[in-house]
Amino acid sequence: MYSPEQETISTTASTKVPVKYGEIIVLGYNGSLPNGDRGRRKSRFALCKRPKANGVKPSTVHVACSPQAAKAISNKDQHSISYTLSRAQTVVVEYTHDSNTDMFQIGRSTESPIDFVVTDTIAGSQSNTDTQSVQSTISRFACRVICQRTAPYTARIYAAGFDSSKNIFLGEKAAKWKTTDGQMDGLTTNGVLVMHPRHGFSQDSKPGVWREISVCGNVFTLRETRSAQQRGKMVETESQELVDGSLIDLCGATLLWRTAEGLARTPTLKHLEALRQEINAARPQCPVGFNTLAFPSMRRKDTPDEKQPWVYLHCGHVHGYHNWGGHLEEREGREGRLRECPMCRAKGPYVPLWLGCEAGFYVDAAPPTHAFNPCGHVCSEKTASFWSQIPLPHGTHTFHAACPFCAQQLSGEQGFVRLIFQDLSTNGKCTGRKRTVKCFNTYSVALKTVNVKNTDILSLIFKWPLYCFSHLA
Repeated sequence: MYSPEQETISTTASTKVPVKYGEIIVLGYNGSLPNGDRGRRKSRFALCKRPKANGVKPSTVHVACSPQAAKAISNKDQHSISYTLSRAQTVVVEYTHDSNTDMFQIGRSTESPIDFVVTDTIAGSQSNTDTQSVQSTISRFACRVICQRTAPYTARIYAAGFDSSKNIFLGEKAAKWKTTDGQMDGLTTNGVLVMHPRHGFSQDSKPGVWREISVCGNVFTLRETRSAQQRGKMVETESQELVDGSLIDLCGATLLWRTAEGLARTPTLKHLEALRQEINAARPQCPVGFNTLAFPSMRRKDTPDEKQPWVYLHCGHVHGYHNWGGHLEEREGREGRLRECPMCRAKGPYVPLWLGCEAGFYVDAAPPTHAFNPCGHVCSEKTASFWSQIPLPHGTHTFHAACPFCAQQLSGEQGFVRLIFQDLSTNGKCTGRKRTVKCFNTYSVALKTVNVKNTDILSLIFKWPLYCFSHLA
């Protein structure tokens, strides 16, 4: 169930395999970016122990500097944070090398200080062209993660990242203040939000409370809006330390932090592929067309496969694709993609099913039995239940649950539905009178569905004896 990569996370000096602190996974991508992972732009980023420490820690504080003096200090070959209080006053905090930590920076910029390039996530987007046409709300140097180089390899998050000049500038309009111990602190324009799940990242996980992280790593309640000048209240009982399953929101993209230990308990792609093959081996059938259904391979596809299962999201009945059974106005697009299920007559969206391929989003290794509404991504029941309860930031002040595999906002009472495949018994066949009655009832419901074309009805009628001959023999 576990990959060789995951098994080598805890390494020894003799093997020379780098220690993995954890991984950052971008929500909204099902295993890779639409156009593929390249360089520092990818949907999943591993944080490993660096050959040489590059962490920094606060050192000298220069108070009441003029802008010119602040610029001279900042030009030194070391990291610094500048807090502009007014046109005549700037406070500069110098940072010195920390041999005990590694620093990783995240942001929209493609400049060399950024280790992980993140762009805005467009819900349901299948290409990067949609992302590029939208003005980004993610900061060029959004945040930084500092990891301890010794066990237990604690990771902490801070708002803002150092630019190519090793500086962080907080302008006049940025929220900033002097702390009780005389130190400076501040918030970035759109903020960096963090939520730690309760009970870890497991099948028992529950959503935590969203907080904002400051430039110095302090924890605050949320501002009234993302860019409001007034900061929230400081929460001294909480820390910026990341735990397995922590969510990081950059106002345009949400990231999931998975620890090395957590990843060791996560199902691998090999395990998910085995579950896919197990479902397909059962040869599930469309209850109306009687054609065999099969989930396509884990390779990314933008269009449904010929044998791909489709689901009526209101009831969960799984079918093959068919273009009959809808009302005339539905076919003309006046009611979107609403269709009437021929099994139970429930009316709702009718969408193809896609397996969730990003293993890092799973809270357990159970079979994929549930689908998110309205996108149709399939995962385990506990995984669907967990993500349907998570309020993800959207815009400047709203929250809603979304599918982790595509970032589409969830709808319906629960946000997901249990999949109902046609009942199968030994060798995928049922015999006897019960099966005959069930088959006839299925056809009766299908034939009663409004506005079915004559050719479709004839096709169903002619298929009926062939189906009985093959399944009742």
